[in-house]
Amino acid sequence: MRMLDSGLKVFATCPPSHGAAPSTYLREVVDLARWSEAAGCEGILVYTDNGLVDPWLIAQEVITHTERLSPLVAVQPVYLHPYAAAKLVSSLGFLHGRRVYLNMVAGGFKNDLEALHDPTPHDERYARLVEYTTLIMRLLRGPAPVTFEGRYYGVTNLKLAPALAPDLVPGVFVSGSSDAGLAAARQLGALAVRYPKPAAEYEAVPPGDAADWGIRIGIIAREDRAEAWRVARARFPEDRKGQLAHQLAMKRSDSEWHKQLSQLGETKAGDEQPYWMAPFENYKTFCPYLVGSYDRVADEVARYVGVGYRTIILDVPASPEELEHIGVVCERAAERVAP
Repeated sequence: MRMLDSGLKVFATCPPSHGAAPSTYLREVVDLARWSEAAGCEGILVYTDNGLVDPWLIAQEVITHTERLSPLVAVQPVYLHPYAAAKLVSSLGFLHGRRVYLNMVAGGFKNDLEALHDPTPHDERYARLVEYTTLIMRLLRGPAPVTFEGRYYGVTNLKLAPALAPDLVPGVFVSGSSDAGLAAARQLGALAVRYPKPAAEYEAVPPGDAADWGIRIGIIAREDRAEAWRVARARFPEDRKGQLAHQLAMKRSDSEWHKQLSQLGETKAGDEQPYWMAPFENYKTFCPYLVGSYDRVADEVARYVGVGYRTIILDVPASPEELEHIGVVCERAAERVAP
């Protein structure tokens, strides 16, 4: 339970369903949720896009197979009316007494949006997201009926049933990598999530004035630096096909964080720089990694925490043992920033 005891709020990530075997995918989800809970994670991120199973069904499975783990459910306005999203949150709370978190996404893959006949420009999608999330949260906080008239959504004397217990009102996350996303997080009082640059860049220029900050990152650490890099390179080998797929995906995306991470790809990892972009560049995942000895990676995590990033959303953990290694890093990082 090192993560829980560290004072940091750590979320794992659920494996995506694309490419998974239907006969084994649910078991993989349940196993990873149980590992994450045992390691002391606060919750687990569940992705959404046009090619994945419905995240709310996965959230239900996570809740029914764990004791306290909170699903962090990705919510895309194009898929679901805000009343339907609020009803799902309150229904899970009513049935299971479990809090969920909402990861509000504007949509970064243009092909997905075009297939749904949604031509809304990037910054306007975040304006819509603010309105959408505001309505969800007003319904969830109840108990009075809600009347709301906005540019994108409107309701009149709408009351949510079943009502949600006040202690189960969800935390809200929003991408803070673009100016529009950061403005949305500020307006909503949400936690702004970033796919981070190396920590030193935030020490020179602090991240900003959002209500709270989090980072999305992978971690591979061992007592011995060389062993950590051996594991990392074996897990994410060079892949030319993946590199081409990555380049194509970047052309199709108007996501600001996709662009920023692609520009950071030239950052070289090593003894003094554990920040590693190869998994992203080879289209194996969508976040940077920190690789190295426990102490070196803990130093880097502590630097992120020192400038305000106290929530970490991990990449999909490879095993329960990997989560134990990450727990060592979180524990040592917390010791470095303890008052």
